Amino acid sequence: MPKIIKPSELPVNSDGSVYHLALRAEDLADIVLLVGDPARVEMIAAKFDSIEVRRSHREFVSATGTYRGTRLTVLSTGIGCDNIDIVMTELDAVANIDLNRRCLKMGHRELTIVRIGTCGSMQPEAPAGSWIATEFAIGFDGLLNFYRDRNKVSILEIETALKDHIDWRYNWTQPYVVQADKSLLRRLTRSTHPEVGRVKIGMTISAPGFYGPQGRVVRLYMPDKNIKKKIRSFVYSERHSGLDDGRYTLRRKIMNFEMEASAIYGMSRLLGHKAAAVCLVIADRTSGETKLDYDKEMSRLVDFVLWSLIG
Repeated sequence: MPKIIKPSELPVNSDGSVYHLALRAEDLADIVLLVGDPARVEMIAAKFDSIEVRRSHREFVSATGTYRGTRLTVLSTGIGCDNIDIVMTELDAVANIDLNRRCLKMGHRELTIVRIGTCGSMQPEAPAGSWIATEFAIGFDGLLNFYRDRNKVSILEIETALKDHIDWRYNWTQPYVVQADKSLLRRLTRSTHPEVGRVKIGMTISAPGFYGPQGRVVRLYMPDKNIKKKIRSFVYSERHSGLDDGRYTLRRKIMNFEMEASAIYGMSRLLGHKAAAVCLVIADRTSGETKLDYDKEMSRLVDFVLWSLIG
């Protein structure tokens, strides 16, 4: 007998759609673009050649259509890793659970998920307007710690090194580190698009808040005034094989702060999906510059991602 998932564990609407996202299996494409802002869904959907379905429930707005012969879904997540817990669980449920019978489907449907978002940079080589592709997502949010097997999908070596470097406090949430899907990240960073040179690769911190958790001081102060300096100076070095069978060292810095990538990466790994993220820098945390009028730049980044994924 297949395991039956109780309604209290996975709510389903009367029309057979999953509770928060309001999506059914036939509404979901295999390639999913995740954005934070619900308004950005319409901007991206306007680039599609055709639209099959639109859904909207709270901050979760979606559109599924076709772009150059490829079916895509674009979905807004709202802000924060707590929302990503909902989004990733329900996307996987739509793909891999029979919502009528409330049990797993035969076989596994793999989704390709790309987050297109905004971020604040932590390094001077990534000023406002840069595009940052996340190779390793560092979760300050703690979400993945609530799921079994988090250690199996996390890069424990980086976790330990980062905690030692920052002098991690006992009452802070345990961080976790998850790598992007390598093949998907390669498509974004080795694209034939003429603007691929704008993409910078590095590590990303996903914070559980916009102000204090990202080192911003308005009226409340951080317990460690040097936290941003420690984050900027952290470097992860990894040895790789070269084309000539020689060895070279890959050095990655923490390039940016945002609020969703770690949960997307972690949940995707646990659930068997591919995930990557690329974000537009709108706040340069080294110079203090912020660019809030970024609609045209975001449209260019979306064009880049669509080109890289589909051509």
